[in-house]
Amino acid sequence: MPWLLLILAGLFECGFTTCLKLSEGLTRPFWSAAFLVLSVISFGLLTLAAQTIPLGTAYAVWTGIGAFGTALIGILWFGDPVTFWRIVFLSGLIICLIGLKWASPD
Repeated sequence: MPWLLLILAGLFECGFTTCLKLSEGLTRPFWSAAFLVLSVISFGLLTLAAQTIPLGTAYAVWTGIGAFGTALIGILWFGDPVTFWRIVFLSGLIICLIGLKWASPD
């Protein structure tokens, strides 16, 4: 269950970073409010997961999911560039996150 909470926290991180962009510097009220709500949910889920999962692992996985997901959202919805090396390194990030899960004590 803690790993599910951690994955959800990472997905909510993707949501709050996307809302941050859409808020245009926190000048658009709806997207600014969505950013606040999603960030509180994300941090809350991270806090719950970190009660069981080692803090360093939880934080690394949370930020990794957020970084990968936000990069993917940038590519798919905001026209961010897709380059060979960007895909290689994003794939490496996912491999590292899987490795952290695999190497974590249960």
